[in-house]
Amino acid sequence: MSVRKLKPITPGQRFRVVNGFDAVTTDKPEKSLLAPLKKSGGRNSRGKMTMRYKGGGHKRRYRIVDFKRDKQDMAAEVLSIQYDPNRSAFIALVQYTDNEKRYVIAQNGLQVGQKIQSGSGVAPEIGNAMPLSEIPLGTIISCIELRPSQGAVMARSAGTFAQLMARDGKYATIKLPSGETRMILANCLATIGAVSNSDHQLIVSGKAGRSRWLGRRPRTRPVAMNPVDHPMGGGEGRASGGHPRSRNGVPAKGFRTRSRTKDSNRYIVERRKK
Repeated sequence: MSVRKLKPITPGQRFRVVNGFDAVTTDKPEKSLLAPLKKSGGRNSRGKMTMRYKGGGHKRRYRIVDFKRDKQDMAAEVLSIQYDPNRSAFIALVQYTDNEKRYVIAQNGLQVGQKIQSGSGVAPEIGNAMPLSEIPLGTIISCIELRPSQGAVMARSAGTFAQLMARDGKYATIKLPSGETRMILANCLATIGAVSNSDHQLIVSGKAGRSRWLGRRPRTRPVAMNPVDHPMGGGEGRASGGHPRSRNGVPAKGFRTRSRTKDSNRYIVERRKK
């Protein structure tokens, strides 16, 4: 994977850095795995804006991705690596031996023609999904379940990965992308390898219009607001507005909002770094 810096022939291209899309092999999605995707524009059922700075954006269709990897003990061949407008990672179209096609999150290094599998007793190779109880310690993993048969919920975005650190009884200890170390039931599935499109973080939009294509409307700085609109608003001249905080007055930098009595606290070995 790589990024490209454009030769600027317009002002919007002067600082733009685009994805090279080296890993992507086709631009035609699988029709049977597409679903309509309706946009709310940040409005609720009564038409009232409940989420600011959302709206517009290019029309998309949802790609139905298999996060559960529940078709076990059957090999699947990677037909293509594709771009997905709904996520930062690339997705892989795979076909099982019974000719069923599914989309899965593509791991870094996954190649067209490669065979992948999920379930118990599978080799710990790139793209294979297997229980944490069978993965060798120290392995780089992604697309991790938090509860058995729930489907992957952690380490799914571009370039992210976790590491299997230890096993003790029915729990496995993993280090997450945030830096948090926590215990997860060892019969939860995880996929071997880091998520694809690791250069996603290097991309530079180049102009404000590209944010509008992604459905992001302009965001007003709280310091520029009036006191009635935000705790950081008001003041003469360019007054900073005190400590950074949300519209409801909750401090925004370094203030812990996680409940001290949360049930899953006992599974966290080490909190994420600030």
